[in-house]
Amino acid sequence: MQNVASKISSSIIYAHMSKLTINTTKLASYIQYDYALYDNKHNKLAGNIKEDIDLTKRIQKIDDTYILVDGTPRGHLGVYHIVIRENIFKDKITSLIEKSIFYFVIIYSIIAIIGYYLADLFLAPIINERRKLNNFIKDTTHELNTPITAILMSTSKDSPLTAKNMQRINLSAKRISEIYKDLVYLFLHENKNEPRSSILQLDKIIAVQLDYFEAFASKKKLTITSNIEATSFEMEKENFIRLFNNLISNAIKYNKIGGSIDIELKNKTLIIKDTGIGIKKELVKDIFNRYYRATKDQGGFGIGLNIAYHICKTYNIQIEVESIEKEGTTFTLKF
Repeated sequence: MQNVASKISSSIIYAHMSKLTINTTKLASYIQYDYALYDNKHNKLAGNIKEDIDLTKRIQKIDDTYILVDGTPRGHLGVYHIVIRENIFKDKITSLIEKSIFYFVIIYSIIAIIGYYLADLFLAPIINERRKLNNFIKDTTHELNTPITAILMSTSKDSPLTAKNMQRINLSAKRISEIYKDLVYLFLHENKNEPRSSILQLDKIIAVQLDYFEAFASKKKLTITSNIEATSFEMEKENFIRLFNNLISNAIKYNKIGGSIDIELKNKTLIIKDTGIGIKKELVKDIFNRYYRATKDQGGFGIGLNIAYHICKTYNIQIEVESIEKEGTTFTLKF
């Protein structure tokens, strides 16, 4: 503003010395500010400032604008005071504020989007695991409720202790025992000491376990055929029983009424084939994941095959699965 005032003053002095008049049009063309020229009696000679100005103050503020009073003309062409009022500073400040708000909103939005994406990325596994855990607890409660209810009904005062009720109690107790063993293995096997392996006769263990599952199979009128040759393998006995029982249990659970189960143990290879509901081709790759269930048609909480997979991995047993939906499933274990 002082530079502008000095230029105006120079123009006035030059015009006075050259015996010219003040060219207000020319002044207005190169001045970016509002201005006014005053005589020694404070009368306005030219300019576009309409407000009354206190010419005794060099710098003053009116509303949101600053005003500069310059007295360098010293009476040339009758001009004693030059008044400059800025009308750009406020606009620049307003523009700066608007730009700052705009960029703040843009940056905040970008950060919010990135934050949401990262939060979703990091929290998704936790949410997924929590959902799985909730489903697991619900399914476990349901699985335990069925055999417990059967036991209570079979031992109530209104139910005589017949052979049928005794069989129902026996089956229910065995089911609870299997659930307990699976849960213990699932949550404690990682902290357990190295398994104590021994040379097992797999054919003899399988024969004993098939007797155990005979009652379960008869409830669904299943036919179990076996072709088993003498086979030995070094591993912990409880782990092999758990491995075999989970596979047989699934073959029974997901089989159709009056279906069949074929068991073959030859050349260090165990094959368990059923005529059950089968698994969709796109779901086969996920059946060994913990808590995963390919179907909701039957009970269970999706840990049996996960346990079987980890046992096979521990003892370097190759496990393969082939399944055709509505036709059946075949598990192949190569020792």
